[in-house]
Amino acid sequence: MRVAMFSTQSYDRQFFDEVNQDQHELTYHEVRLTPESASVAAGYPAICAFVNDRLSEATLTQLHEGGTRLIALRSAGFNHVDLTAADRLGLTVVRVPAYSPHAVAEHAVALVMSLNRRIYRAYNRVREGNFALDGLLGFDLHGKTVGVIGTGQIGLIFAHIMRGFGCRILASDPHPAADAPDYIAYVPTSELYAQSDIISLHCPLTPDTFHLINAEAVAQMKPGVMLVNTSRGAVMDSRALVDGLKSGKIGLLGLDVYEEEENLFFRNLSDRIIDDDVFMRLTTFPNVLITGHQGFFTKEALRNIAQTTLENISAFESGQGTLHRVTSGKVV
Repeated sequence: MRVAMFSTQSYDRQFFDEVNQDQHELTYHEVRLTPESASVAAGYPAICAFVNDRLSEATLTQLHEGGTRLIALRSAGFNHVDLTAADRLGLTVVRVPAYSPHAVAEHAVALVMSLNRRIYRAYNRVREGNFALDGLLGFDLHGKTVGVIGTGQIGLIFAHIMRGFGCRILASDPHPAADAPDYIAYVPTSELYAQSDIISLHCPLTPDTFHLINAEAVAQMKPGVMLVNTSRGAVMDSRALVDGLKSGKIGLLGLDVYEEEENLFFRNLSDRIIDDDVFMRLTTFPNVLITGHQGFFTKEALRNIAQTTLENISAFESGQGTLHRVTSGKVV
């Protein structure tokens, strides 16, 4: 099947070519998929999109008019797709439900460790010949309370790792995991906010979780709380984060996602002026660590993403095999 691949980088080509073995005709495009670039896919029965591609009704309509029948997402999340429009147009949308939950969970732990011990500041100091320890004071993770919001595979793995440090684990999830270990105590979100020294988000972006972390939520948290987000940017209200940092309510903040990241991440903007005032304000705080949505970025995860995406395409083409389909009503 001919597939137009959007938002691709060199590592995408490496792993997709390795797995594909010329089974499908893959055409790689670095451009993001938007209503303006959708015409590139004319004549392709399938397209492959990433998390910051904009699959709005306008984009999907153009794809449909160009002959596209399959939208293959190389991501677990699908909040960037207008599923109602896709259903109406008869477009099949598939995703990668799980690629490497360990990758994202371990990155969240890396943010916790780097923030706590100020590794990013220490690294720069040593390179400049500054070996002073002032401003690098951390705390023992042992005995601290960690709040986990969202206990899917990633959240459970994160909780397991933090338990290994000797942390007490609280969790909040509207659908508690049936296989959650007994050391995880499910509590109301308000109680999790009030008791947690560290809060890590591992929930999908839905209407219910949009700006879950807002000014009201921050006000309920312990003074100096550490917040970490490796899920979706819009789960947090960025302006509320700035206010929380300024007041000292948020003591440490680690972000691998940002709610307006589609205009920033996965691109080299080092020679340009970044005009996102909120993002730039966040970068000025010495107690904030931001990475560019790299939580998924391991060899194992990229290989699994390519494998599952191509299996989805093959199953759609042949009508046989497992199809990880998403519709406006449910995930199949």
